[in-house]
Amino acid sequence: MADARKVAFLTASEGVERVELTEPWAAVEGAGHTAELLSPDGGTVKLFNHLDAAEDKSADGKVADASVDDYDALVLPGGVANPDALRMDSDAVAFVRDFAASGKPVAAICHAAWTLVEADQVRGKRVASWPSLQTDIRNAGGEWVDEEVVVDGNLISSRNPDDIPAFNRALLSALGG
Repeated sequence: MADARKVAFLTASEGVERVELTEPWAAVEGAGHTAELLSPDGGTVKLFNHLDAAEDKSADGKVADASVDDYDALVLPGGVANPDALRMDSDAVAFVRDFAASGKPVAAICHAAWTLVEADQVRGKRVASWPSLQTDIRNAGGEWVDEEVVVDGNLISSRNPDDIPAFNRALLSALGG
């Protein structure tokens, strides 16, 4: 196994699709890596099963206080409200932009590509997402694709919760294991 890595999961305080956080989180930890949850306010994050509240998870820190240098990869879970709120938070957008520019893996699933669009990180990239984002991705200079998982440079993307197994495999591969 590769050396243990530290992976940041960035979400808003609500509207996070539960399985898009918990299943990649479990895969990261199951591979011997450390997962940390960042959010704009650093408080409680509300997870949902689609539109139904599911559970709460405490953030490990605020994105404004986080440094790209402290992490080996970034995961952006989906849910409709989550990335819609994140793209309105300048600290979150800057963190995503700086992380992508670092060359380290950035993995986004479902609606999370909205945050990548806001951070201008889909230009010239092939990106999978929930189908309703395809116009946003194209307008931002990306190529939307309907594939289970897409790896384009350091960007990993998938369409929806059904793609989580392939998403997790690509993420763990990018972490070296």
